[in-house]
Amino acid sequence: MTDLHDAFLSTPPAAVVETEKHLTFISGGTSFAINILKIKEIIEYRRLTQVPMMPTSMCGVISLRGAVIPVIDLQARFALAGSAVSERTCIVIVEIDGPDHVGAQVLGIMVDAVSEVLDIHRQDIAPPPQLNTDVSTDFLEGIAQVNGRFVMLLDVDKVLSIEEISALADPAGLV
Repeated sequence: MTDLHDAFLSTPPAAVVETEKHLTFISGGTSFAINILKIKEIIEYRRLTQVPMMPTSMCGVISLRGAVIPVIDLQARFALAGSAVSERTCIVIVEIDGPDHVGAQVLGIMVDAVSEVLDIHRQDIAPPPQLNTDVSTDFLEGIAQVNGRFVMLLDVDKVLSIEEISALADPAGLV
């Protein structure tokens, strides 16, 4: 009996599987995901108000319960052709870490379609590939393979950085 008891105590516990919930969506034919903790809500696409002299990725602003929310076109942010609006187009409202002097900021991301909320296991996430080119993958937390397809896990704090988007509006730094 002691041997069985000792064997039971020496057996390591089953590995704890860490999962995180991510909202998956499609933009430009690619599957992306954002950690659900960064998402405030999802709304239907609505007409945007254009703001003069903004970068092409900033497609306008909306009013949401009295707050003015800037909306970013994710495809344009990735230097691709801007998104075409369809009946499935949505705006995902996220909260990002702003500069220290500003604090958290709320932004909208225009996406082609919202897919689903997935539990993604930490062990299924690979680091972003190192391409040895001028192409940056800093905006990715990783790449997950889910149900036989790849999903790009976005680091929304980096991809939607207000300083970086502002620099795109004025590459000479004159703003």
